[in-house]
Amino acid sequence: MEKAALPLAGLRVLDLSRILAGPSAAQLLGDLGADVIKIEHPLGDDTRRWGPPDFEGGAAYYLACNRNKRSRVLDFKRAADREVLFSLLAGADVLLENFKVGDLARQGLDYAALAPRFPRLVYCSITGFGQTGPDAARVGYDALIQGLGGLMSITGPDRDHPTKVGVAVADLGTGLYAVVAVLAALLERSRSGLGQHIDLALLDTQVAGLANIAMNFLCTGEVPRPLGNAHPTIVPYQSFATADRPLMLAIGSDPQFASLCVALGEPAWAVDPRFVTNPARVAHRAELVPLLEQRLSQKTRDEWLRIFAAAAPQFPHGPIRDLAEVAADPQVHHRGMFTTMADGHTPCLKNPIVFSRTPIEHYARPPRLGEHPDATWREEPV
Repeated sequence: MEKAALPLAGLRVLDLSRILAGPSAAQLLGDLGADVIKIEHPLGDDTRRWGPPDFEGGAAYYLACNRNKRSRVLDFKRAADREVLFSLLAGADVLLENFKVGDLARQGLDYAALAPRFPRLVYCSITGFGQTGPDAARVGYDALIQGLGGLMSITGPDRDHPTKVGVAVADLGTGLYAVVAVLAALLERSRSGLGQHIDLALLDTQVAGLANIAMNFLCTGEVPRPLGNAHPTIVPYQSFATADRPLMLAIGSDPQFASLCVALGEPAWAVDPRFVTNPARVAHRAELVPLLEQRLSQKTRDEWLRIFAAAAPQFPHGPIRDLAEVAADPQVHHRGMFTTMADGHTPCLKNPIVFSRTPIEHYARPPRLGEHPDATWREEPV
């Protein structure tokens, strides 16, 4: 039986973006089968120089978000290079860019200038603050957005120590929203025949990503506070120290809490009026958590993990692993999350999407700067 093409085979994407949000979106489109040409300034994407660590002369950061693309160098200040871009746009479905507001307009490459000539083009702009508003001209990086967007105010041990998340969640979240928006715009184009402009802001994405925390604030007017690794509306749902290494408990229901109490040798806690329901446990957090801390400190992490593994019904629990331990985990290994690219040796994080008929199996090494100087659209999907 002939192998089915990937879902986005035949889709043509111009990736004019740099850093992480846009490139990660273009990479995901490439993973799904789109033909992606990365258009770079002669100096290249900034992240090519965001090392160490490096791998074979390229920054690991760049390798994380630029696979399944080809690289062509164009300088938009040169008329000849703009003409090359126009020739590529004639066959493109999607353009991704994250230039500062107004930069591409000065080159006649903004959506308003391109739409009359390329009416089917889906044009996705990613900026820190959006195309409109008093802060539209500001430059935005992930750490700044985590601070401005409220995430750091609820992350960390207390209000005096706001903490950013260890990975660029504002960038990565915006990249995922970009893919969703692009695919939705393409579906709409199949009905209308017209493309459209997508305006995505890191700040908007970060605020939207506050989800239940923001909704708690909107419903009550109470400003949420950081709780370390605890949860504002579920108890116990946090990390705990043991006699040696910490572990995580994520108790999501009353039966799970009762099972935890039995495993801890404290069945009376499960029927204590202060703890019998989750609302009661939230109200009496300050009483319950010290009891759990004291009990858990009496055995090592692995001793508790063995006890918890035998509990019935089961409740969510586990060790807090470093990346070396994650890489050695049998489940992660079974799912193949740490793999190599098509060259057989460049490290690769597997795309987590698992299709039944059209599996994502090909991971082309991120291109070297200008590696494909004559890159144009492929006649046949690969």
